[in-house]
Amino acid sequence: MGAVSEQIRHAASVVAVREATGGPQILVVERGASSRFLASYVVFPGGAVDAGDTALAGRWFGDEDEAARAAAIRELVEEAGVAVTANGMVSVPDHDPLDTVHAAPPAADQLVDLCHWVAPDDVPVRFDARYYSVRAPVDLEPVPDGAEAAAAWWVSPHTLLERWEHGDAKLYWPTWYTVTRLAQCADAEELFTFRFDAREPTDDE
Repeated sequence: MGAVSEQIRHAASVVAVREATGGPQILVVERGASSRFLASYVVFPGGAVDAGDTALAGRWFGDEDEAARAAAIRELVEEAGVAVTANGMVSVPDHDPLDTVHAAPPAADQLVDLCHWVAPDDVPVRFDARYYSVRAPVDLEPVPDGAEAAAAWWVSPHTLLERWEHGDAKLYWPTWYTVTRLAQCADAEELFTFRFDAREPTDDE
């Protein structure tokens, strides 16, 4: 195991959900092979809260304490080419500026608290991560940036777990446990309103 970091990094992720034939789907990305942390793992779009996210939170929500929600939106744009706006989730050209969000800032309650993960002391890269659920239209298609995200796609929680079981997808514990809980939801509405408490794995997991 690598050196353990004493510093906890604040982070945020978006769990975008849409209805599909056969049940709800969630948006996931595969991290780039050159990523420093969790290279090639399948994760939810997201990342660390940056210093500039405080100003974005003030601009979009009128509340600088919502920096985690702002970070989740920014990372979603950067990694998957889609954004959360007052008009819902929309495509963003070129993964570049946040002009689409600036033009129609979302309300903070469009990103609903799903769960809160805090890494234990023995994890090499420690994080304090908040996951937010967001509604997505059925025709919204992500475009990975090719760097942070090597791929981006919609998938049912059940299908993703099957891929993991067959060794075709790598899932870090918080992602695996989140997907496992979301697989209990019968439709997108239930998934969107779902909440759960994070926990650490047991010895047999």
